[in-house]
Amino acid sequence: METAQSWRGRAVLHVDMDAFFASVEQLDHPEWRGRPVMVGGDPGGRGVVAAASYEARAFGVRSAMPAARAARLCPDAVWARPRFGRYQELSRAAQAVLAEVTPHVEQVSIDEAYLDVTPTSASPDDPVAVAISIQRAIDALGLSCSIGIATSKTVAKIASDRDKPHGITVVRPGEEVAFLGPMPVTALPGIGAATAERLRGAGIHTLRELGSLDAVSARRLLGSGAAEFTGRARGIDERPVRAERPVKSVSNERTFASDVHDPAEADAALKELASRVAVRLRAKGLAGRTVTVKIRYGDFTTRTVRQTLPHPTDLEAVLLPAGRELLARVWTPGTGLRLMGLGVSGFTAPVDQLDLLSADDVECDERRRALARSLDAVRERFGDDVIGFGPHAVGEHDSAADDDGDR
Repeated sequence: METAQSWRGRAVLHVDMDAFFASVEQLDHPEWRGRPVMVGGDPGGRGVVAAASYEARAFGVRSAMPAARAARLCPDAVWARPRFGRYQELSRAAQAVLAEVTPHVEQVSIDEAYLDVTPTSASPDDPVAVAISIQRAIDALGLSCSIGIATSKTVAKIASDRDKPHGITVVRPGEEVAFLGPMPVTALPGIGAATAERLRGAGIHTLRELGSLDAVSARRLLGSGAAEFTGRARGIDERPVRAERPVKSVSNERTFASDVHDPAEADAALKELASRVAVRLRAKGLAGRTVTVKIRYGDFTTRTVRQTLPHPTDLEAVLLPAGRELLARVWTPGTGLRLMGLGVSGFTAPVDQLDLLSADDVECDERRRALARSLDAVRERFGDDVIGFGPHAVGEHDSAADDDGDR
């Protein structure tokens, strides 16, 4: 790591918590420190690894790997069920550390964020010194983070992954091409396996080669995003750090322990999804008109359907009937369901649309909303488990997608 020196121009930090879920478990269970820890579903079922400690990664375990495979790779690992409430609590603590440094913080997930720490006359601190202070403050929480420092989001994100765990990687102005050039094309965010294979087939293996592509070849290989990809491969990325990221959709998914065939079980799962999405909508002060249902059959075929409601809502009592109608369009009882999801988009504040409803509708919805908020307060105080759902659904994924793409 470099010593601090004068920084000229824009400075962006990418702060990435190291093996966050697993690190939280090791923090709360000191006897697990130094041992391979995996957070996720049942290794004897269909679960996946949500997070793996670095001790587990030494065995080849990675996030999103099927739990059964991870258990074979590392049979002596400690398995922990996800505790999302605890992870959110410590994420908020880490975000508070970042907010103390600058108001220009863009949280992109529960365990990572961008900061604009460009030196100014009002805030002349060297970005390297800022990164060191952040890392020490995160250490004081009992957690660990890695930080990339660069002139853009793209380079900062790649840099933060360079020296994990607990690393600080600095790419100073003018060093972007030299830093990125030797890296494989897969190092660039947004280049997936299929695109990387297509590029390799054309003899493009490194970011230097990708950044050197002519416009015609780049468009043939990368489509309409060609100019953005080739520019970012050279370190050119003008995207600002945005403190407020507009939410485009809120959704929740369940992966079932075994395929669901029974209509009552499917309806119980749908009711749970509608409730969870409604709670999160109210917490964000949002209501949406577009309801989406997603299902995945036992053979992994996926179907997605949506409908637009007459007016925005944040109520389970409205979302559930819409979800049932959508589910009936794409699922025949008896056919095995592996996954179900429900999402809401097309947002506005609920109060903005009251004039579209009759007086009776308004009164009814407000009574429902008052009751729902009372239940939300109970969950907030005593935890989600105080109000139970059916036992069949085992995997969970929440999403609040922003303007970089919907989930």
